[in-house]
Amino acid sequence: MPCRPDASVAAFPKPSDRVATGPRRRVAGANIAQLLMAGAWIPMWFFLNLYLQQVLGLGAFASGSALLPMTVAIMIMMIALAPRMIGRFGPKPLIVTGLFALAAGMVWLSFARPDGNFWVDVLPASLLAATGMALAFIPSLGTALSSARPEEGGLASGIVNTSYQVGSALGLAAMTAVSSAYGAKELGNPVALTDGFSAAFVGAAAIAAAGAVIAWLTLRTNPAPAPATPDALPLDTGRDNSRPA
Repeated sequence: MPCRPDASVAAFPKPSDRVATGPRRRVAGANIAQLLMAGAWIPMWFFLNLYLQQVLGLGAFASGSALLPMTVAIMIMMIALAPRMIGRFGPKPLIVTGLFALAAGMVWLSFARPDGNFWVDVLPASLLAATGMALAFIPSLGTALSSARPEEGGLASGIVNTSYQVGSALGLAAMTAVSSAYGAKELGNPVALTDGFSAAFVGAAAIAAAGAVIAWLTLRTNPAPAPATPDALPLDTGRDNSRPA
């Protein structure tokens, strides 16, 4: 008897079905957090670099060096701070708080002035944004991966990586359109450029804030382990249970 193609295909679970064996809500929430975090973070780096070069007049090497404090801060906090805070508070509070901090940092950057300077207009706000990124990235990535079974780790890793890359591309494309509409296409005009970059920072902040709200709604706070009850403890009968009665 000929084999039905639809029956043979149905015998193998689709990738989406395999991921669904884990908590769907946590997988979706963590991937959305990664997507929106990238949609805010990558445009911030792009337009901050443009502000440093086209408005403040820094060269390529100087503008790259100006971003080093943010890079170092992220590295230190991701290695030393984030794992400890995850162990103490769980991933959800860190994801939500981190995305809100990222949004706050970009709102702060939107107040950069055409005649500003690095120490006042860039450094404090960029460090706040870096703190938010460091707090949100590790727990959202860990949640997306830990929600899958061990044999599905490669699939989960591919999905979360795709979410981050898609968010980066879409966020940068959208914020480029926003900045151009608000004056960033007027090269040589520091005031217009600053207005356009500020609009992009505000738009990116809205993306990060939306990610924080979605994470708060979709992720579940891990409950603390319940204390052992007397009924769950072995009874001490006063005799050696290793010997036969």
